[in-house]
Amino acid sequence: MRVKMVIADDHEVIRIGLATLLEGSDIDIVGQAASAKEAVKVCEHLKPDVLLLDIRMPDEDGLACLEKVRAKVPNTKVVMLSTYDNPTYIARAVALGAADFVLKGSSREALVETIMAAGAGESPSRSGELRRIAAAMKVRAVVDDDEVPLTQRETQVLRHVALGLSNKEIGRSLEISVETVKEHVQNILRKIAVNDRTQAAVWAVRKGLV
Repeated sequence: MRVKMVIADDHEVIRIGLATLLEGSDIDIVGQAASAKEAVKVCEHLKPDVLLLDIRMPDEDGLACLEKVRAKVPNTKVVMLSTYDNPTYIARAVALGAADFVLKGSSREALVETIMAAGAGESPSRSGELRRIAAAMKVRAVVDDDEVPLTQRETQVLRHVALGLSNKEIGRSLEISVETVKEHVQNILRKIAVNDRTQAAVWAVRKGLV
């Protein structure tokens, strides 16, 4: 199968680089966009299988663009593209319906695998960043409305985790020791039944904590 794709990134050199990198694959680049607004228009016009969307755009946040594309062109799968492996970016992308999330430093093989999986409507690829939280997302969909007894301090720590801060940064912000932060994080993961910080960030985003 061949996948029709639009690339949306405000840097021309990245758009050209990606197009060159994907030559010879089963991915046909049918359009490009240099802004979020342009990305929505191009997708409405071309209705591609996949939109590869930079998460940081000059005119509008890529995540806001994701939401618009999903609303206006629901059959187009959106793969978010980012330089940063930020738990909050990934969590928000999941919450807004992204098919996958790929890093700009990924190999050609990983990029192709992620795009092809998204185009085929499959689960997040082995290479995409969403794979590691896919199982937790299914579990959370079932129990997401449950009230979870987090203390006020744990809620504060969770917000910081969801913003991508390290234990050291959280400790400095809340004026507590790194050891205390670690203890809170372990309690949070146990209480909300997730395995890592990214899964915790997804939970926090869905609960509206960040």
